[in-house]
Amino acid sequence: MTAHMVATPDTAVDLSDVQSGVLRPRPSPYAGTYLLLRIDDRHDGRTLLGRLSESISSAGDPASDAWLNVAVTYRGLVALGVPEPSLATFAPEFRAGMAARAEAIGDVGVNAPEHWEHPLGTSDVHVALAAIARAPDRLDSLLEEAHAAVAGLPGVQVVWRQDCYALPTEREAFGFRDGISHPAVEGSGIPGSNPHEAPLKTGEFLLGHVDETGDVAPAPQPDALGRNGTYLVFRKLHQDVAAFRRYLRTHADTTEEQELLAAKFVGRWRSGAPLVLAPDRDDPELGADPARNNAFRYRPDDDAGLRCPVGSHIRRMNPRDAIVTGDVRLHRMIRRGTSYGPVLPEGVLDDDGADRGLCFVFVGAHLDRQFEFVQSLWMNEGRAFSAPAEKDPLVGPNDGDGVFTIPRRPIRRRLTDLPRFVVNRGGEYCFAPSLTGLRWLADLTD
Repeated sequence: MTAHMVATPDTAVDLSDVQSGVLRPRPSPYAGTYLLLRIDDRHDGRTLLGRLSESISSAGDPASDAWLNVAVTYRGLVALGVPEPSLATFAPEFRAGMAARAEAIGDVGVNAPEHWEHPLGTSDVHVALAAIARAPDRLDSLLEEAHAAVAGLPGVQVVWRQDCYALPTEREAFGFRDGISHPAVEGSGIPGSNPHEAPLKTGEFLLGHVDETGDVAPAPQPDALGRNGTYLVFRKLHQDVAAFRRYLRTHADTTEEQELLAAKFVGRWRSGAPLVLAPDRDDPELGADPARNNAFRYRPDDDAGLRCPVGSHIRRMNPRDAIVTGDVRLHRMIRRGTSYGPVLPEGVLDDDGADRGLCFVFVGAHLDRQFEFVQSLWMNEGRAFSAPAEKDPLVGPNDGDGVFTIPRRPIRRRLTDLPRFVVNRGGEYCFAPSLTGLRWLADLTD
């Protein structure tokens, strides 16, 4: 057993074979850049992956504060010349791609692929690179490595770039502390953020391992390609901060009431303090404490949602022990959020035209029952939460007719006319191979 292998009764994860960003939370603060590449020549594409394999950080390095990770779309695998028998073993949702799955996951109207930022969702996106670092100078070094890997390869073109960075407030554009919740993965040795949640089976996040159903998560074949890889969902989400502020101002009389209303939307105060633990007023000290700010359940003290509304954002994304349709553990994901764009100055209620928001990456071994399930059944509707007509109040596709119920005694409060606060600018389904899988792709011959 290597120094990086951690064993449990059910699984053993060779962390040195797993890309770092898959299992390790991003540093905070951070600076980052996403690059999308198109492969016009399979041989140059393979050379690129071979070069990158020397720079990719693994999850086996817990001290690293900077890493470069790589993922490939289905069209990218085709462009690399992966044999058809191997291509056929990938998940059908991945093979179809996010744009083709748009209607199934609710990307319609302004969220529809025809409105996406080019080239997201097109046949030009083959390889995705993510460079994340704690400090800007370390990010510059990573980007130098990425560009060096592309240098001299005319058959590989950079087609898109998005820079991300921690805002001066170290919060996301709506003003909330981000990156709080992180599940523990069995066999990884990397602790989760909720001590009340047992580690999830490795196969929920890494292909080729036992998952929560007791089966081995299907891995693309051959084993050298698929095992220890995972699927990534990338989405660029524009946030209409001015609209959110106006809605709060219209529906709450005082600053204190606006802050409480904002917390009810999300399920946390802007500081990160959860409503379950701080129902009446913000507790910044709690919000800043990683040992406490995610250590809570909903049952039995908040079954009715009197503290944290049942339809709030965080309760939809991770219902924890609350009663919902289906086994919550089958729908858990790892989430990575990075901010882009300038801060809208405090107090400004009119949109300044700047593009700002979050680049979200969701990590999971099961696209259908993880991301697509949560997106379509927990975010875009409310049957699982006994409110069929309600969508996620913060990120759901509300178009001026949205409804959000806030339980309270003696009479609940029902907000209406919710506008859309978040618009999807585009996204991709990707496969992040293990280090072994990356070398297998680089060594392809024809």
